[in-house]
Amino acid sequence: MGILDLLNGYDDIIRFLERQEQLSNDLKALYRASIAWKYEKPVDVGESGTLYRFLKFANWKLGLNKKFILHGSLLKRKICDNSKIINYSLEKLLKLDNRTSQWASAAVLFNNERKVKNPPHKLILTYKAISHWKSQRVKGQSWKPRYDKTILRQAEAFLKLVKKGKISFVPQQPEDYCFARAFGLISKKEGESRWPSLRGHESDRIEEMEEMLDYANKRKEINSKDHRVVQAIAMYQKKKNIDIKIKHPEVVNKSWPQFWKFLNNSPSF
Repeated sequence: MGILDLLNGYDDIIRFLERQEQLSNDLKALYRASIAWKYEKPVDVGESGTLYRFLKFANWKLGLNKKFILHGSLLKRKICDNSKIINYSLEKLLKLDNRTSQWASAAVLFNNERKVKNPPHKLILTYKAISHWKSQRVKGQSWKPRYDKTILRQAEAFLKLVKKGKISFVPQQPEDYCFARAFGLISKKEGESRWPSLRGHESDRIEEMEEMLDYANKRKEINSKDHRVVQAIAMYQKKKNIDIKIKHPEVVNKSWPQFWKFLNNSPSF
């Protein structure tokens, strides 16, 4: 919704984010970037690979010369820097950067709404987002916010595990991997086969999860800086009743700033 507003001259996303009491770091980056884009200032995308790819694609597509400010792990991540990709097919875009769907989603935001066979989860969400945004604008109304269902599903599954001692959770997309791996719902091999893009996030999540699970079981300090990994390991530790120091607890703010409150307030096993 924010990118569509930005590209079409609407300020709704800015006003919406200003009213929120607690934002993830990625949404804070969206707020900063929306203002910077509008007023021709360097665009600070924080540590958000999604935001960076979307706006980088827009920059190329519109023939602009925007400067981008990157932070944290985003500075080290291998991200395509070839402006010619704006002419690629969706299928070809889906092969870039360890097969992330973000470049394809960026193209779809620029009216390339041709459907591909078996689209990945996030590309499906992009199609739906555009449809909703356009239908609302036709009616002269703003879009309606969407809650993060990835976090919601994981939180619900964890609480059911606490209450019933059994977990019922089916990993549907890459952002489910860390949680599912922590509770033995998917193997390393299956995760790598289904979602090669896991190797190109804030960490190589395939290897990072194996290492941090080993650290947890050996009662070693958890030193990951990947928010999804830290969230998954923290829930795993609570399930196992393991009390180990987490070196970078603040990283959860990237997507789930209320995480520690959620975990601390959830019932004990």
